Amino acid sequence: MTLLNLSWKNLSNKPLTMLLSLVLFALGVGLISFLLLINHQISEKFEKNLAGIDLVIGAKGSPLQLILSSMYHIDAPTGNIPIKGVMPYLNPKNPFIKAAIPLSLGDSYRGYRIVGTTANFLELYQAKVRTGRSFKGLMEVLAGATAAQELGLKVGSTFQSSHGLIEDENLVHEGHAFKVVGIMQPTGASVDQLLLTPAQSIWEVHEHAGMGAAPAVEEPEEAEHEHDDEEHAAEDSIAENHAENTEQVNGIALTNQEEDHQNDDEAPHDHEDEHQLKSILEYPDKDITALLLQFNGHNITTLNLQRMINQNTSMQAATPAIEITRLYSLMGVGQDALRWLAFIIMGVSGLSIFISLFSSLRDRRYELALMRTMGASPGKLFAMIIMEGLLLAIFGYLIGLAISHGGMELLAGEMKAAYRYTFTGRTFLLEEAYLLLGALAVGFVAAVIPAIQARNTDISETLAEG
Repeated sequence: MTLLNLSWKNLSNKPLTMLLSLVLFALGVGLISFLLLINHQISEKFEKNLAGIDLVIGAKGSPLQLILSSMYHIDAPTGNIPIKGVMPYLNPKNPFIKAAIPLSLGDSYRGYRIVGTTANFLELYQAKVRTGRSFKGLMEVLAGATAAQELGLKVGSTFQSSHGLIEDENLVHEGHAFKVVGIMQPTGASVDQLLLTPAQSIWEVHEHAGMGAAPAVEEPEEAEHEHDDEEHAAEDSIAENHAENTEQVNGIALTNQEEDHQNDDEAPHDHEDEHQLKSILEYPDKDITALLLQFNGHNITTLNLQRMINQNTSMQAATPAIEITRLYSLMGVGQDALRWLAFIIMGVSGLSIFISLFSSLRDRRYELALMRTMGASPGKLFAMIIMEGLLLAIFGYLIGLAISHGGMELLAGEMKAAYRYTFTGRTFLLEEAYLLLGALAVGFVAAVIPAIQARNTDISETLAEG
């Protein structure tokens, strides 16, 4: 009989004691493994969705809520902000801003969020179109990979949105159908769960008015004069607002009037595509939910921009890295408590292994003495007891992994239903290999004292006692 078989026979001779040790060990290993899995996957999703965004501008409220709703899409928006308030940052000539992506939130389809934005949103996540094309016109939708799969959408599919972020037939916007024109490749980021459309589509649904390129309409001469007066008044209002914003943010904003004149001179007017949407800058009186900013570089002006916006405007600005770090600190308290609980359970399981092996030596002293008389060396007795401790550690580790990965797989379904994020228990981490080494160390330490006693068994004294 091999040493491994002999060790297993000794353990299975007391099944209840072995079961207690295995359960305790498996609980400790399983809890640590589960924490590793969920922390790794949450961190991975947080990092992917940062997407190089330096600042998020939105309505006053909780900055963490603004970040979670605008970047991770797992919370309700804080409110809306007027486009005229953020036009300086939308200006493509602004030397401090690399990219500015507007977001219009608030509608959904069967629980999946519809996001009104621009095509630049795809560049944040390096998202590519798998089938079809990106949205270009009013009421066109580019669906994320997960959203398309779960909703059964394909190119050409149509649907009607619901007001809010819950599925409710009473809140459906009747008479305004979205059409899917493309489906994206999976990215592993939040964009997989979104239905992207131009911001003008969101306004169209809520206001029941066309927001695309305005068709040529013949108006009476008097109406034309009134319209011109309104346009001049709007331009004066925008210019005044830009001047205020320019003073508020230490010169980070550029006036848009100069750019508009340049665009009029340089860009030819193309009327070939009547469905082509106008720039979002041409809707200063409309609202958006948030604005995602990427800076061209970090200097004193961009570093002070958040404080300037928060102090001098009716909006708020939040830095994603700071808010996510704050969220980690809030989560870390609970994680640390569970981690220490797992270590305590593993310590108790190690103590249980020690007690079971130590107490079994009293009943096995005569057996060990007979093994010595039959030619077993002290080293072999030592190795046999150590093997028993390692076997308990290995089996406890395997059961613990099964518990943690199985529990993660069950939790993944609940988290997907609640947050639309995909988690899985069918992944293994390098840290779990280190956890195996730790489990083996616990098993070895728990067995080393009983093993030393077994090696030092006095043959003659033990046999004489009978």
